[in-house]
Order: sequence, then structure tokens, then C-alpha cells
Amino acid sequence: MYFDAMVQQNPVGFLWLFLLLLHGNTFAQGERQYELRTVAFYNLENLFDTVNDTLIFDDDRTPEGKDRWTQERYEAKLANMAKVLSEIGAAPSYAPPDIIGVCEVENYEVLKDLIDQAPLRPLDYGIVHFDSPDERGIDVALLYKKSSFLPLNFVSHRLLLFNDEEQRDYTRDQLVVEGLLDDEKFYFLVNHWPSRSGGELRSRPYRLAAAKLNLRIIDSLRRLDPYPKVIAMGDFNDDPTDPSFKKILQVKGKKQQLDSLSLFGPMESMFRKGKGSLAYRDQWNLFDQIYMTANVVNGTTSGYRYWKAGIYTPQYLLDPKGRYKGYPLRTYAGGAYIGGYSDHFPVYVHLLRKKPAN
Repeated sequence: MYFDAMVQQNPVGFLWLFLLLLHGNTFAQGERQYELRTVAFYNLENLFDTVNDTLIFDDDRTPEGKDRWTQERYEAKLANMAKVLSEIGAAPSYAPPDIIGVCEVENYEVLKDLIDQAPLRPLDYGIVHFDSPDERGIDVALLYKKSSFLPLNFVSHRLLLFNDEEQRDYTRDQLVVEGLLDDEKFYFLVNHWPSRSGGELRSRPYRLAAAKLNLRIIDSLRRLDPYPKVIAMGDFNDDPTDPSFKKILQVKGKKQQLDSLSLFGPMESMFRKGKGSLAYRDQWNLFDQIYMTANVVNGTTSGYRYWKAGIYTPQYLLDPKGRYKGYPLRTYAGGAYIGGYSDHFPVYVHLLRKKPAN
């Protein structure tokens, strides 16, 4: 399905790619050689361990809880998530992702268990993670291949929200990781914005606040470096055309609309064509997005530049039958354990640059 989508979306680009010779992450076209890196994001849908943490609301995901979350089910979930993460961007000819943002993980220990799974262990991923104040105890994190990315600094930015009664509404932090992608400095922002619980309109102010925090972070990076290369990813609980993206961040959906300070969102064109990363009541949403500063798109020819984006939808991630046929195949559906993957599809972008001379 991934293969077919590539051909349909960009047949000329696919033919160009097919003619390239691949050696690891290096492409050759005539005398030109290119390096490719993949940045991905995946909502892991409640990746909890089986231990009851009295400080968070994780009771359902325990052996005695509503979900009957046993060690066997936990290990099956880890294996499923590792399989997906190792394959994003792999077909037809790419290596596993170099950078992976994730959300809905309980703690650092489950991330360690995840990267120790057989498909991921040989890839030698590192972890950047902070515990957030979210009431359910779910966090965001960044996984990175140590062979291609070197973290230099990382910080967790708190999103302060208050409800109508002026009580604190605890949610996920926004993670910022500065580092070298090979020898080139990038900043990666990992997000999991407030949900639409209570309705889209009622909860919208929370996501507008999250977008404002994203913008403040990017502005602060620009005070240190006028043109930082920033790639933001996450489950934003908003589509590319919603006010958080269009009015606050002012993300552009077309390359020709960009100026030097613009933000570019490659997912907008997919969404306008009816594509999505999750479905609810027969409607597709594209909450899982990746956006970036303009210099990742129109940067120097010697640095990494945006090439293409996609939603990873291999057949095994699709519910095969019934009312939810074609939807993401979940771990639980209708309260019953079905042993699937997640209620979201992963998303990714590919970056290319000319290979530096030896």
C-alpha cells in the first residue's frame, strides 16, 4: 500500500528514485550522491507497563484493571510497536527512521523495553524523555539512531492550562531536542496537544494555547540563531486546516507561499485529498503531522532538505473487516482486546542532501 501510494502521489519522483542506486542511506544518480534521513512520528496508543503507579490514573492498564493488562499483552504490544517503528520508511528501499517522535508512553522504562525489542535492538536507538504532569501519566519522547544523530541539548516546556473553574488542567509538555543530524544542527519539537474531549469547539482554546507555546519556542530559537532548522512533529489533535495551524502558527501548505520566516506543512495537501492518520465516526482526520521551518525546504544545496512526506499504512495496520474495516487496527476496540497496534497511523518525512566529499 505504501508502494502504491508513492507511485500515485508522485510518479515522476518515484521513477527518479527507482533509478538511483542505494547503499545504506546513500543514493547515487550518475556522478551525484545523496544521503537520505527519515524523521517519523507515531502515537503508540497507551503504551503502559503493568505496574500500578499510584501517582497517575493508570489503573485500567494493570492486570486487575478494566483492560486486564497482563505481562503477555504488554510484551505483545511492545513487539507490535517495534515492528512498525523499524519499518516506517523502509519500503521500498529506505532504512528505518533516524529520528522518531512518539507519544502516549508511560515512562522511560517502557521506552527502554521498546528499543530492546528484536527489530530495534540492532539499530541502537537512544532516548530523550521527560516525565510530564499529565494526569494519565502519558509522555512524549524522541528516539534517535546514535549513528546519525547526536543530541546536544534538550528541554521540556510546560503547557499551563486552566479550566473554567480556574483549576489547573494537567497535560503533556512539549519536548525540544537540539542536536546534530550527521554534522548539521537541527531542532526537533515533539508534541501531544490537548484532546478534543468535551467537543472540538469547547477544547479549542487549549490547542490554541499549545500552538502559541510552539510559536514561542520557535521564536526563542530564532533569537539564538536567525535561521534555525526546526522540524516539529506530533499528535496535534487538530487538522492542518484548523485555526491552531492557520491562524496561530500560520503554517503554509504550498512551497511557493514560503518566505524566509514561514513554516511549511506538507500534510495539508494530503488532508485536502481526503487522507488521514485516524478515523472517527466515518471521518478521517490528520492529527498526526510534521511541519518545518522554510529553510528545511528551501535551504542550501549542501544541507539536508525536505524531499517528501507520507502516512505509513501497510496492510497489517488496517482493520481487515467489520464496521471499522480500513481504520487503524487498535489494541482494544469496543472494550475488547484484539491485539492490534494503535488507533493512529505513523507519519514521516524524508530529507535529502548531497553527500559530502570524502
